[in-house]
Amino acid sequence: MKVVIFCGGLGMRMREAGEEIPKPMVPIGYRPILWHLTKYYAYYGHKDFILCLGYRADAIKRYFLNYEETISNDFVLSGINGDRRGRCVELMNTDISDWRITFADTGVNSNIGQRLRAAERYLDGEETFLANYADGLTDLHLPSLLEYFERCGRIANLVSPRPNLSYHAVSVNGDGLVDGITAANTNLRVNGGYFLFHREIFDYMRDGEELVEEPFQRLIAARQLLAYPYDGFFASMDTLKDKQHLEDLYAGGKAPWEIWRGNGRARITIAARPRRTIARPRAS
Repeated sequence: MKVVIFCGGLGMRMREAGEEIPKPMVPIGYRPILWHLTKYYAYYGHKDFILCLGYRADAIKRYFLNYEETISNDFVLSGINGDRRGRCVELMNTDISDWRITFADTGVNSNIGQRLRAAERYLDGEETFLANYADGLTDLHLPSLLEYFERCGRIANLVSPRPNLSYHAVSVNGDGLVDGITAANTNLRVNGGYFLFHREIFDYMRDGEELVEEPFQRLIAARQLLAYPYDGFFASMDTLKDKQHLEDLYAGGKAPWEIWRGNGRARITIAARPRRTIARPRAS
């Protein structure tokens, strides 16, 4: 299954990490967050990626064109004391040798909806595909999500985790005095940016529209948008504080999203039910 990743945003709140670094290339450990995300999908066998590029597309292209396998893989180096040209590097394993990556220029100032529409040409033959914002990491058990989506028979699905809230809700009266302070609403769920789409999603999209605003509203009206609640690990990287949190998890060897290293956990096993076929109306 192909994976569309939206890599073109300016990432204004992450500019302190480097004025010239596009947000998907901000590093977590040795590799950019984009690598961690693609590695997650590849672990589950989804290795055909469409990168929707925009701001600093050149940096992303160069990274993969000059990809250095030895950075994150064990290897044997021989001929150390001889001429450099005689040295031999034998990799014990590889990261991306069997990946297929499409680099699609979708515009510097395009919104997510425009980027997805620009990627449509590369989705020929794909009845279902995955999509992602490129700035969130999770230990979600992806096969459970795919089974849920297939069984429910709708057009679109978003993963809905709980936000990491550390705020207090304040109630204020008309005189500006505080009536009460309570913990922030923990029942809130958010759009985690992990999507599953049937190809019919493009019937609900129009030129220039933002994905979540107009197309998703049409899907909601047609009862075609699912939310998959998830209470396991999920973290987005919107600020330098978020980056530091992910760095700390990585440095401590406890990065839950690194399921390829045996980290994380599989959550929410959906009980099998008879599969239903649901008629999907065309967008008006």
